[in-house]
Amino acid sequence: MIIQLAISLSSCLQYPQGGYSSRVVYVYDGDTIRLVNGEKVRYLGIDTPEMNYKNPPAEYLAKDAKAFNQGLVGGKIVRLEFDARERDRYRRLLAYVYVNDIFINKKMVEEGYAKILILPPNEKYADEFLKLQRKARQEGKGIWAK
Repeated sequence: MIIQLAISLSSCLQYPQGGYSSRVVYVYDGDTIRLVNGEKVRYLGIDTPEMNYKNPPAEYLAKDAKAFNQGLVGGKIVRLEFDARERDRYRRLLAYVYVNDIFINKKMVEEGYAKILILPPNEKYADEFLKLQRKARQEGKGIWAK
């Protein structure tokens, strides 16, 4: 009982500036994960190809985007950073996601697995993501390959 309580409390570490850390237990696709505490998290500022679980087939590069995201965050402790709005209409947490010093949202755009999707008021990294998308597109990475 005491061990279970300690595990539960340590699974979500709060940060004074907002956000918290938790372990990823499931990767849905390139931009959505589930944490050990049951929270579903949608990455802010990006959109990846859809897996289309209910209506296959998956979109082009969806499986690759999911696999890349899985490699970055699967089973790891992630730190969430929030913007102006913390939840979407589906009650998912909206967050910028980090593993150690790797900014996952940024990495997904940088490697061509995501395109930007800026939905006000969550615009904190819009300019940075746009620059990264332009570069990935020019280099023909991922979804921008010809």
